[in-house]
Amino acid sequence: MTPSFSGSPSVSESLLDRIRPALEREISGAVQLRRRLHEVPDLSGQEGPTRDIVLAEMPGDLIGMVAGTGALVRVGGAGPAIGVRAELDALAVVERTGVPWASTRSGAMHACGHDVHLAALVALCRALQAVPGAVPLVAVLQPREETYPSGAQDIALSPLLRAQGITAIVGAHVQPTLPRGQVAATPGTVNAAADEFQVVVRGRGGHAAYPHQTSDPVLALAHVVVALQRVVSRDVDPTNSAVLGVSTLSAGTAANVVPDEASARGTVRALRERTREHVHARLVEIAELVARAHGCEATVEITRGEPVLDNDVALAVRAGALLTELGLTVSRPLTSFGADDFSYLSAAYPGLMMFVGVDGGPGARLHSGDFLPTDDAVRDVAMAMLCGYLAAAERIADDRLAAQANL
Repeated sequence: MTPSFSGSPSVSESLLDRIRPALEREISGAVQLRRRLHEVPDLSGQEGPTRDIVLAEMPGDLIGMVAGTGALVRVGGAGPAIGVRAELDALAVVERTGVPWASTRSGAMHACGHDVHLAALVALCRALQAVPGAVPLVAVLQPREETYPSGAQDIALSPLLRAQGITAIVGAHVQPTLPRGQVAATPGTVNAAADEFQVVVRGRGGHAAYPHQTSDPVLALAHVVVALQRVVSRDVDPTNSAVLGVSTLSAGTAANVVPDEASARGTVRALRERTREHVHARLVEIAELVARAHGCEATVEITRGEPVLDNDVALAVRAGALLTELGLTVSRPLTSFGADDFSYLSAAYPGLMMFVGVDGGPGARLHSGDFLPTDDAVRDVAMAMLCGYLAAAERIADDRLAAQANL
């Protein structure tokens, strides 16, 4: 039996019963679309051709272009609508899968499953178009998920999206760490805020044979890097952890020259905004003071990235109740220090990001040249998107009932 929710049981029962068979009929075509998209990936900021392929298969009305190479499409009539996001961009990765429909563009690959997400969204939109009376859906075709500046941030601020009466927004992402057939619809925090930083230490260079005549920024930076490792282990509550990682170091041009400056870059991740701000403050303080102790000066530049991604609790619970009806299993709660700029959209609207288990090949990892979800992933992602859409449709029904009760 289809689960009944508070509000109007007919929303979940009627829509699911009508949309599901229509969606099943669209899956084979969506698989072929996924393969077409996989063959011709476009890197971030260059997604116009990918967008046009998708728009040619997408029903509904084109609202307009957003975020440069993105687009919004409305399926259904007027009134409150539900947003569903899929990403347009590929990665600068060399494909190693060897399939006949592998990337034909050297150094570019859909290595994060965005081809699957796009095809699944097209299938869902085509199914909804065939079902009279379905709650309107706004397809959010988003560019630049993999790079800065964030395409989702631009879309969240777009007047075009705000004019659509969005009541909730839904996303689904393939996840090879989950078994195929499992979907995580976790209430609350699921992804961390993600920021980047650069520390530049300036000293006084000179001949390496006369270190006493220099203020060595390399030595100072080395001590900064070591000191930064105490921030998470000693300054952050261990029940509310964070990540502070230094990933690049740069200094000098010759073995016998002490340079004038040295630099490091890295990332800060946190699951709470207070923790994020605290780590930022300690990063600056430690870099400046340690450098000063070595006779140098340090400057820190922090580039704020995606905010924390929080799933709306009611949407997550409702979607989870529907997943089993569509032949999928609700996985364990899934929270990670990965980041997704969907968080800009879920900060602007009640949001739900689900993670869909896939078979991506032996030793599959996201962003790997070997990562290739099987064709089953298109159906599973489409069904997860449908669950999120139906959960949001219940929210609209609840709001309508509440408004009627207040008349």
